[in-house]
Amino acid sequence: MPDIAERRRFLVFLIKPSHYDDDGYVIQWRRSALPSNSLACLYGIAKDAIESGALGDDVDAEIFAIDETNTRVRLEDIARQIAAAGGHGLVGFVGVQSNQFPRVMDVARPLRAAGVQVCIGGFHVSGCLAMLPETPDSLKEALDLGISLFAGEAEGRFADVLRDAAAGTLRPIYNYLDNLPNLDGATTPFLPKDKVGRSIGMISSFDAGRGCPFLCSFCTIINVQGRKSRYRTADDIERIVRANHANGVRYFFITDDNLARNRNWEAIFDRLIALREEGIHSRFVIQVDTMCHKIPRFVEKAAAAGVKRVFIGLENINPDSLNGAKKKQNHIADYREMLLAWRKVRCISYCGYILGFPNDTPESIVRDIKIIQRELPLDILQFSCLTPLPGSEDHAKMVAAGAAIDPDLNKFDLEHAVCDHPRMSRAEWQDAYHLAWRTYYTDEHMKTVIRRAAAGGPRADTVSFLMVMFWAASTLYNIYPLEAGLLRRKYRLDRRPSLPIENRFVFYPREAAKFVANHTKIAIKFAKIWWFMRGVLKDPNAKAYTDEALQSSDYDHMEIFQLSDSARAAGAKAKRIEERVHGAPADAAE
Repeated sequence: MPDIAERRRFLVFLIKPSHYDDDGYVIQWRRSALPSNSLACLYGIAKDAIESGALGDDVDAEIFAIDETNTRVRLEDIARQIAAAGGHGLVGFVGVQSNQFPRVMDVARPLRAAGVQVCIGGFHVSGCLAMLPETPDSLKEALDLGISLFAGEAEGRFADVLRDAAAGTLRPIYNYLDNLPNLDGATTPFLPKDKVGRSIGMISSFDAGRGCPFLCSFCTIINVQGRKSRYRTADDIERIVRANHANGVRYFFITDDNLARNRNWEAIFDRLIALREEGIHSRFVIQVDTMCHKIPRFVEKAAAAGVKRVFIGLENINPDSLNGAKKKQNHIADYREMLLAWRKVRCISYCGYILGFPNDTPESIVRDIKIIQRELPLDILQFSCLTPLPGSEDHAKMVAAGAAIDPDLNKFDLEHAVCDHPRMSRAEWQDAYHLAWRTYYTDEHMKTVIRRAAAGGPRADTVSFLMVMFWAASTLYNIYPLEAGLLRRKYRLDRRPSLPIENRFVFYPREAAKFVANHTKIAIKFAKIWWFMRGVLKDPNAKAYTDEALQSSDYDHMEIFQLSDSARAAGAKAKRIEERVHGAPADAAE
């Protein structure tokens, strides 16, 4: 009995934050679209540390995982629970991006005022400490409040943070940027089933590797996770999949920035194929580069392993813009063949496209999107503003040059123009961003994509659902689609402190009317697109449909190769390679 009486509780709250919309309300859904790999990693690491006795035999520790994109953060409840445990606890904000940092600080201030220990990690902290010669004001404020900062990766290190927190001796900064961990045999990322169930489709996530060998100037990954890639083994991936499968989870987002450059990709795919033969069927979303189709067997084995959706960073179709951003690994001559390769194995293609390169104008953006619609057989296109994210080379150079950058970090979400552009005002750039979404997601083009899918591509019903979802998020909610979900939730009191709390008799009627109006528009759009899709699928000639995008590359006539001198040179080079491989066409021989 004396031993039991002396035991103490220690509570760990791991929070993946959201951020504010343009009206100052937290972006939150009943079901969110994407899971948080950072939250899964930290939950697994914390659980492993506690179960291994990192806090001692006299401590009963409990871990609570909260993803704010689908769960409300109740500060009073957290503070009250930690107080009831004798003040023994830690609130850790995980995977915090720059656009989420203002929200984190708004939550952290009252927690610190209540005496709760707080630690913040993620790309904003790590990127700033990695790339800036001086600590920025955002981090200084956190340090002044007694908040600890964690830079780097938590495997093998987070146990130290937990021990310090249990002892009440958190250090101001934990910096492991120069000592990145080996991922071979690393702790399994994991979340309880009820947490995973709050995402659309019961999707979880894990990373098979970290780091990237490329030099894209707008990217933060190479400066936070390093340019030397580190990998999990096929055994690690099998352990992750089996643990989640036992938890009822069958769908995963593999968060590697570029799985095609993971040296263990084939062993991983072979293991996943073997698991499918054993009856463990999983589906995957992966991220790859535009050259992945040139790796022998990569696309075919990805599909056999259960990959259903693939994200590809096209970024732009103008070689001059790509070279200026140091994205020299992208070759526009390969875009169509790469997309056709994924289409052949019935994978849905998501392609990222950046707006705001130096030569961009509203007119050129619309022109380029129309070329993409006509000449490239991709399914989902998602747009972002070229943003100098803290931790990137672009941001470090702009800070050093004293360039004018918007001070509001909440806008660093890839949806807002936060710096000056040589050919557009910020307002014009912002308008061009919204125009891009409207230009791509027209009814006419949605129908074209559906026809292509029905002619031998990915599932037409899934493509239809995704296109309507992306249209609704960008058009009705003014939210980046990957931050969207099902059934938007707004809480009147969860508004940015710099904005006033609205009168309940104004807030609730307005939001109720907006909710009904938006869902009515979504229902009408979905019914329209779904009805069209059903008609296409019933057409006996649906498989015979073809258009310019579904043909093998015609380098002489593709407009994508007429955008600049570099583009024309790329087209000519691609044509020469094609002729060397397959022989010159008959008319050329004559």
